[in-house]
Amino acid sequence: MAKKQTTTLEEALQVILATDGDNPLRQMLEWMVQQALEHEMGGHLGADRYERSDERLGYRNGHRPRVFTTAVGDLDLLIPQDRDGTFSTALFERYQRSDKALALAMMEMYIQGVSTRNVASITETLCGRSFSSQQVSKLTADLDEILEAWRTRRLDGEAYPYLFVDATYQKVRDGGRVVSKGMLLVMGINTLGRREILSVGIADTENAVTWSDTFRDLKRRGLSGVLLVTSDHHEGIKAAVRRHFQGASWQRCQFHFMQNILPLCPKRERKALHTALRAAFDSEDLGGANRLTNEIIIRWAETKPALADRIEEGMVDALACFYFPPSHRKKIRTSNMLEWLNGQLRKRTRVVRIFPNEASCMRLMTALAMEQSEEWETSPRRYMDTDKLEDWVIENNMHVPWLEGPPVWPFDEPTPAPDEEPAKA
Repeated sequence: MAKKQTTTLEEALQVILATDGDNPLRQMLEWMVQQALEHEMGGHLGADRYERSDERLGYRNGHRPRVFTTAVGDLDLLIPQDRDGTFSTALFERYQRSDKALALAMMEMYIQGVSTRNVASITETLCGRSFSSQQVSKLTADLDEILEAWRTRRLDGEAYPYLFVDATYQKVRDGGRVVSKGMLLVMGINTLGRREILSVGIADTENAVTWSDTFRDLKRRGLSGVLLVTSDHHEGIKAAVRRHFQGASWQRCQFHFMQNILPLCPKRERKALHTALRAAFDSEDLGGANRLTNEIIIRWAETKPALADRIEEGMVDALACFYFPPSHRKKIRTSNMLEWLNGQLRKRTRVVRIFPNEASCMRLMTALAMEQSEEWETSPRRYMDTDKLEDWVIENNMHVPWLEGPPVWPFDEPTPAPDEEPAKA
């Protein structure tokens, strides 16, 4: 029987300290990990090296080299192998998990707005190994599957009575040029009173076609129960809302309405007009709001008839929120919440400045929107009390889609043939 050869920790320390190496700590860690691997192989086979035992389950078959990267340097290890090839060390399973954790950490840094160049510098300082910006970008691409699943998730679990629609713009390289791409965002408030980002899309321009595609996709994913859509005075949004959400009201953002109206007024009169419009918006009921609106129109009809016409035309949609519960009005009368979100997204994407392609822009914007949406959904407080919304709309003879079941939306409305005459009454 061959004599078992072992090395004690004291003997190993004496050898390490006597060596002229530049990193005794690395050498000591290397010895300890090597001993752990040998001990793990002994447990796998049921016997240590050179040990005769009836409980032995296999035999050793040499070693294979492996470099193990740690904070104190690279460890040159010899991984034990068995003849049957069944041994797999748990150490490297944990190492693979830490590798994945490192990848996730780099993804998170990218999502938080750290540039790929800085991510590479940080990981090299922390881990002692170099990661190129191309490697970091490749790791971030692994998020695509998760982000795509979230972006295309079903929405038929809850109805969404309130929608908020807006767009923000990002610079993207396209065909060798730097162009501005529109990021189309849709946020909803469901019947539980919680906010949720429902759609993130990218388009070359913001018009009726791109918004129609966005709304059509939302309905195919199960969106239903829409009573009010709030947005700025964008003709493309208005046209798409009329087509895809028949029966729903459109709320013109009161903040944007003020921005559109005040420049038409002489500077010395702007403060007074602002105060008058604000008083109308803050009225207790629709009757009071209409009365104050008429006073404003009469005030400007003689001196600025064009301004009076614009106010009369715009206030109809700016006061749409008065058909909904009083406790909801301040939260649905503007798209400021979505404007705030756009501002947060711009802060996080400012470090990127110019996205290398459309896919990278979509990836980051979706990740940020997903992060914010999950924060809203997990908040202990609801954004809005919607418990009595159904009673309110029934009392006011309003249509309540979620009480009647999801509507059958006309995704592709048929167009009459050129020679087809409309039916006569």
